[in-house]
Amino acid sequence: QVQLVESGGGLVQTGGSLRLSCAASGSFFRVNAMGWYRQAPGKQRELVATMTNGGSTNYADSVKGRFTISRDNMKNMVYLQMNSLKPEDTAVYYCNAHNMDWGDYWGKGTLVTVSS
Repeated sequence: QVQLVESGGGLVQTGGSLRLSCAASGSFFRVNAMGWYRQAPGKQRELVATMTNGGSTNYADSVKGRFTISRDNMKNMVYLQMNSLKPEDTAVYYCNAHNMDWGDYWGKGTLVTVSS
């Protein structure tokens, strides 16, 4: 089992920045990637950014060049630095840990609201 707790969401103006944090705990056996997803009102949950244990990253096209994912494996933390925020980035952001055997673990999410 992996427990994930997000923090850092809030209200920001267009063009502003936020840094999301995810504190992870539990067993990371067979967890091969961690990342961030988001869900806007009325839309499906979508990938934002992921990072494998080897450091490979994957970003949604809509956030490339603006968002950066990072991990501190010593502290079991995952971060998402979000710059040049747009109103369309407004969503609940979820931390994710992918276990190769059991599937996905999710946090409860943190709300990011970008005002125009």
